[in-house]
Amino acid sequence: MDTSSIVILDFGSQYTQLIARRIREQNVFSVVLPCTAPIEAINAQKPIGIILSGGPCSVYDADAPPSDPRVLALGLPVLGICYGLQYITHHLGGKVRSADKREYGQADVTLIDDTPLFDGLKPTQTVWMSHGDEALELPEGFHLTAKTANAVAGIANPEKRIWAVQFHPEVHHTRQGTALLRNFLFKICNATPDWTAEHFIQSTITAIRHKVGGGQVICGLSGGVDSAVAAVLVHRAVGDQLTCIFVNNGVLRKHEFFKVQESMRDKLGLKVVAVDASGRFLGKLVGVSDPETKRKIIGNEFIEVFDDEAKRIAEQSGGVDWLVQGTLYPDVIESSSVKGPSQTIKSHHNVGGLPETMKLKLIEPLRDLFKDEVRRIGRDLKMPEEILQRQPFPGPGLAVRILGEVTPERVALLQEADEIVVTEIRAAGLYQQIWQSFAVLLPVKSVGVMGDQRTYAYTCAIRAVHSEDGMTADWVPLPYEVLKTISSRIVNEVRGINRVVYDITSKPPGTIEWE
Repeated sequence: MDTSSIVILDFGSQYTQLIARRIREQNVFSVVLPCTAPIEAINAQKPIGIILSGGPCSVYDADAPPSDPRVLALGLPVLGICYGLQYITHHLGGKVRSADKREYGQADVTLIDDTPLFDGLKPTQTVWMSHGDEALELPEGFHLTAKTANAVAGIANPEKRIWAVQFHPEVHHTRQGTALLRNFLFKICNATPDWTAEHFIQSTITAIRHKVGGGQVICGLSGGVDSAVAAVLVHRAVGDQLTCIFVNNGVLRKHEFFKVQESMRDKLGLKVVAVDASGRFLGKLVGVSDPETKRKIIGNEFIEVFDDEAKRIAEQSGGVDWLVQGTLYPDVIESSSVKGPSQTIKSHHNVGGLPETMKLKLIEPLRDLFKDEVRRIGRDLKMPEEILQRQPFPGPGLAVRILGEVTPERVALLQEADEIVVTEIRAAGLYQQIWQSFAVLLPVKSVGVMGDQRTYAYTCAIRAVHSEDGMTADWVPLPYEVLKTISSRIVNEVRGINRVVYDITSKPPGTIEWE
């Protein structure tokens, strides 16, 4: 990559991805690597600076996440955050201990050193703390730069080009955290703010042209923002060498198979081959209830369908070598492709369910992007807002919104309920204000009464969340009238559902999708 890059080494903090986002908000590219990444992998990113994230462990624990201490001797500017400060202290000869007074939540920090990291910041800062350990003795050559009433809050060794803070500048509760990160980027790392949509588009198109040459490409369209933007980017690069394949996997939303074809052909000018493989997918899902198994089955079956279609296209074009996928950075992160000590949340069909024998080479032009960045790219590509503003829809479709076995009858029930949810939220003018809103079919039946008759039918859950990129989310307090209308319509119009509940769980602890 020919742009400034900051490498973030992840020690397992819940805020690691937020660090990456805050860096990118300054138009500087950032990449998250596991703390276990070898020096060669770090250098391959050509970084101009390194950030060590926080983490849940203690540096003196037997199972503390391992990392190569040579990262502190690369000569690059280093910023340690929370656990990162303790890691620096511990590995450079200082001492860390369990604190007498742990600090969680907001705290006041006094800045006591004229360091470029704190340039322009107020002498007293309100910050966000989250630590149970503290630096007791600083390594040789380091000095105190900030403190709280109880503990060390900042240290530095300018000669070694190492700075560290005990608090989290990446979170909103640290009032001048963004200014601190800007100081690290521009005053210490001398970063160039060249990570822009225009730069990404031009460099990506050039790279795709170079990679593909005269080869033929197929792209798996889902109808969502990610695959649509990926397809348009590749189409700009290789034109008619791209054929898009849209597969009906049997777990699409109501009328989705026909709506997507119309949208992608008429509004984006893409060459689209539509394949109705619903029976094939649903046959593979018979008797399957485990969510991870569902995801992997659907991911594998997608690739099999693509392979079959590629053979047909190859007969006409002389061969197909490449497959485009709309994989995003959160997909990679949650599938544990870059995580070291952090846990796998769930696999994604784009990154977790691909068979080792896949015959097509992958092109993933959006793999380094968060969802909001994808939408910005789409706008610079002059794509219609009605496509860019579509709410995210999972690759495994309604299969991960049907808890338990996926059957044609249960799919039909959820399609009807989900259509009502989306219709009423649009009617209330809330659709574009909400990250995702949808229905979930639960494997729970309950007794109801309709027209003096006893019913015994399924329960439907409604989910609506606010989010920036899908990594964290807050549930949306939908207006009571909207909830009332949705509930009334579902129980009256969807025969087989007699109870509606509303999910008020944020992420974390819950995921956005139920499976």
